[in-house]
Parts: sequence; C-alpha cells; structure tokens
Amino acid sequence: DRDIRLLLSADYGFLSRRLVEHYCVPIEPNETAWTEFEGHDDPGQLFNAPRISLAKTNRRGVLGWGAVLTATSHPLRTSPVLRGNWLVETFLGEKLPRPPAKVPDLPESEINTNGLTIRQLVEKHREMASCAVCHERIDPFGFALESFDAIGRFREKDLAGRPVDTRVTLKDGTRFEGLGGLRTYLLTKRRDEFVRQFCRKLLGFALGRAVELSDEPLLKRMQADLQRKQY
Repeated sequence: DRDIRLLLSADYGFLSRRLVEHYCVPIEPNETAWTEFEGHDDPGQLFNAPRISLAKTNRRGVLGWGAVLTATSHPLRTSPVLRGNWLVETFLGEKLPRPPAKVPDLPESEINTNGLTIRQLVEKHREMASCAVCHERIDPFGFALESFDAIGRFREKDLAGRPVDTRVTLKDGTRFEGLGGLRTYLLTKRRDEFVRQFCRKLLGFALGRAVELSDEPLLKRMQADLQRKQY
C-alpha cells in the first residue's frame, strides 16, 4: 500500500544475511531478526527478513536487485543487451522484433575479449546498420548498469581490471550516468510508460490472461486513479 514508484527508487530492502554480505551493505548486524527469519521451522509462522537501509550503497529499487541483474547476464559476463532488452520490454512495455538469425555471438567471458570491454564489443556490433535500429533503443540502458557484475555485485572494474563506463547518451540527446541517472530518467521522462506497464501487468495477473484492446478503458481508469492518489 505504497507509492509504486518505490519499485524504482526505494532506498531500503528486506534482506537475508547472505544478501547483505553479497551487496556489501554497511550495517550493524541484527542477529535476533535474522535468527527468527532463517531458523524457524513452523510453516504456519511468517517471519519477515529484516528491513535494511540501502542509502549508503549504489543500488536502489528493482534495477539494483541481484536477481534481476543475474537473470539478465551470461554466466561469465554481463550483457548490456539482455539487461536493456528486459528493461524496455518488461518495465516499459515496448515490443521489440526478435534478433535476426546468424548474429555473431560475443565472447562467453569478459576476460578473453582482445583487450575490449563488453561495452566496446557491443558498440562495435551496433555499427551494422541492420542491428543499430534496435540496439540504439536498448543498449544504453544496459550500459548504465555495467557497474554491476554478472551476479549483481557492485564494481568499478571488470574481471580484466578495466574501468567500467556507465555514461549514456540516448538517441534524443539525453545524457545520464549509472543506475542513479537511469532511475531518475525513468521516473521523470518515462514515468507514464512505467505506470501504464505496471497497470497492464497487474491487470493481466488479476484476470489470468493477456490484456486485450477491450481492456483499454479500464487501464486508463487505473492510471488516472493512481495519479490522483499520488501513485
């Protein structure tokens, strides 16, 4: 029962002890809360993971979740393409064409790349006119998340020791940097698309089917209600 924009901006999370260590969150350990959360064996008893502040970390909201960052990576390297595509399709609701057949694969590891970073390899791939149309829509969002490795840990250098570059310039000239800049961009310039997609996902889940054209009046009413109630 809170502002849905917190999905992007929340500076706290409900984390297990292992996630706190994984995220390198600087906190005073709350052993009692974690013991209750991790050790109970009564299936009828619900214990919440402790609420942990993320204010002193480099992550906020869903886009900083290790689960999302890992699911949109390859086993041995990040993937700006997968991350950007997930954000555009799942978060903003845009439909993208499937990639053409016989697209050359990038290296499986970010170490054996002939001295180039994953970002540089992706940018080189975008030089092909047939690929640039879609990649210019998705890659910048993935580049903004390059400060998180393949399992969602914050980093300043890749596995080969090269600095990661999270600066972004979109096709319309908009510039931002890193997850913080991406989050601000989404909450300001793309807010309405995010809200609409939230409503579509929620409605589809409630109805147990794909959203159809006949649902448009209800979707518009949901969005208007959300805006009136400060989301």
